[in-house]
Amino acid sequence: MNSDLSHLILRETALKDGKKLTVRIPEVEDAEEMVEYCNTVGGESDNLTFGKNEFHLNVEQEEEYIRNLKNNQNSLTILGIVDNTIVSMANIVGLKKKRFVHNSEIGISVRKDYWKNGIGSIMMEELIKFAKEKGMRNISLGVRADNKNAIKLYEKFGFQQVGLHKDYFNINGVFYDEILMDLYI
Repeated sequence: MNSDLSHLILRETALKDGKKLTVRIPEVEDAEEMVEYCNTVGGESDNLTFGKNEFHLNVEQEEEYIRNLKNNQNSLTILGIVDNTIVSMANIVGLKKKRFVHNSEIGISVRKDYWKNGIGSIMMEELIKFAKEKGMRNISLGVRADNKNAIKLYEKFGFQQVGLHKDYFNINGVFYDEILMDLYI
């Protein structure tokens, strides 16, 4: 990772375990580690939209994605860093069409070794802050219906269940529903 990233840092805070979490915007140099992170975290939980080594971008595509982020004022991707290692990634993607620009969707992931440390809440706070700054009114997400910890987190921030996709996830031949949740700012 680039050594001088101070201009990209959004927040630094102590975690429940005493370690320091730095939340920052990614740089192109982060692409390889971001791809590795996604391919790893996909294998740590069946709650994501992809499994182990199923992340759909290679390093060059991830670099391009990061470059494009700078031109998209309605979206934000952030990294959670502990001891120079990515332990969390989160993003909020605002819709581009004029009639829908006040809407957005979010996604958050955390490495399993760092669960229950408050990282999900910290990342969520940054995404909601961004949404408010951009004048967004609605934040949407989907969550596997049996992911009680995630649902509890979302409800803590005021998300409400607004719908259901029946049998949305197919994990090793077993189907799971997806709960749709919205936060109205």
